[in-house]
Amino acid sequence: MYCARIVASLLIGSLTLTAQAGSSDVQADAMMTQEGSYVLGSNDRIVVRCVNADEFSSTPVRIDNDGQVTLPFVGRTVLAGLTVTEAERQLTDQLSKFIQHPQIQLNVVESHSQPASVFGAVRNPGSYQLEGRKTLAEVLSMAGGLRPDAGKTLKLTRQATRGPIPLPTSALQTKGDVTVAEINVEELVRGKAAFADIEVQPHDVISVSQADLVYVVGKVRKPGGFIMTGGGDFTVLQALSMAEGLDKTAAGKKAVILRKDGSSGRIEVPVDIDRIMSGQAPDAPMRAEDVLFVPNNNAKSAGMKTLDILVQTATGMAIYGRY
Repeated sequence: MYCARIVASLLIGSLTLTAQAGSSDVQADAMMTQEGSYVLGSNDRIVVRCVNADEFSSTPVRIDNDGQVTLPFVGRTVLAGLTVTEAERQLTDQLSKFIQHPQIQLNVVESHSQPASVFGAVRNPGSYQLEGRKTLAEVLSMAGGLRPDAGKTLKLTRQATRGPIPLPTSALQTKGDVTVAEINVEELVRGKAAFADIEVQPHDVISVSQADLVYVVGKVRKPGGFIMTGGGDFTVLQALSMAEGLDKTAAGKKAVILRKDGSSGRIEVPVDIDRIMSGQAPDAPMRAEDVLFVPNNNAKSAGMKTLDILVQTATGMAIYGRY
């Protein structure tokens, strides 16, 4: 009975080791396949070794802006645009004229040719190099994170040749041969949608939307720009609530909304906040880019020049966002 237990334990241990070895082999093969499919580009730093040629050192060389490197025997040769596997085959063919059965190994030590672009409501929009694997959240962090006026969604655009975006919202656009997906950025940054934090591919374009804003200036406790929350109707009382209410010297009955009139100018819409707050008048709706101005008790009706100054002042104020 005791011997049987020992034999069973040995068998289980042997099977476990075999499974682990098989899993390691699969992982190694996957890593080699991924590296072999990497497309070389300008400014990448690589190491090229030839097992049977001492002239090749382990010192990294940079692929020039013209896509070429200088190597022993072959001299100047173009590698940009080739995958690692293709480059190894090309170098093998070229070196076979000088070395019998050359054994080439090419490794990428620094990637500088795999940009991803980030635009929209981020602090530092621009192009960023993907050195190693980077997720969507990591690339947004590289761009300085979201601005306070960031909207609820971001759009990820990917070249169709790189395959579909692994998200339910992904859709192929035949115009431009790209795949596009919309992602709820609020859920992403709050960790509520881990499945959306996908790996970013080279040449992806990430565009973060800007939220609809209203501005409150004048005699309120916290003037500034505020995101229109709720996704539906947005009113004067909601804007005042975000601005923490009226100041003691505010003339609520003389308030106005400065609203774009479809051209470069604005129209003045009178709003009696005192009547709204007392329930004697319905709450007034606000639109995106509206500026609610609350004067003091001594102010008279503002002229258009004053209104222009108010608009400039409002759009330059702090914006209070959701993030």
